[in-house]
Amino acid sequence: MRLRQLAWYSGAITGTYDSQTVSGVKGFQGKRGFPVTGEVDQRTLDKLVAMTRTPTSDEKNNVIAPVTATGAIDSRCLTGRVLCIDKSTRKLRWMVDGQVAKVFDVRFGSELTPTREGSFTVFEKSRNHVSTIYHTAMPFAMFFSGGQAVHYSADFAARGYNGSSHGCVNVRDYNGIAWLFDQVSIGTSVIVYRS
Repeated sequence: MRLRQLAWYSGAITGTYDSQTVSGVKGFQGKRGFPVTGEVDQRTLDKLVAMTRTPTSDEKNNVIAPVTATGAIDSRCLTGRVLCIDKSTRKLRWMVDGQVAKVFDVRFGSELTPTREGSFTVFEKSRNHVSTIYHTAMPFAMFFSGGQAVHYSADFAARGYNGSSHGCVNVRDYNGIAWLFDQVSIGTSVIVYRS
């Protein structure tokens, strides 16, 4: 449950220490420079507890709150055309005049390279962008804060939440982000928040 809070585990909580759990623990350990064993030693457990909160009853029982148009949407997302990005639910909602037009699963930067929160606007778009820092493809990039952008991620599509970006908002739906790229204009609002 704590690994899932940090996006190192996805899927149902089963109570079984399976290969997906081992993979999540290894990723968590490697990111912190710990020995990558896949076993939760005291050092790993202490760090995991320090970085997370006590799991809720819903988390323990795999109860996921439904994403609704009224639930966790920031009030800044309710006017005009907005990329409304909720870090708590890991959703990007394409909002048009207060209505949810489309919802995407997204992932964010790690604690070392966090995705900035706040109110931004899209200042640059690049359909076939390649990062000059990391030399990785960032198709359908829509930049909103420095080098941080909303873009398609092949890694997210392949590995899901068992990874993170370098601060960008990764989308794993290739056709969906291609469609969204054509809807978004320079100057479109971007709201990144926690619900």
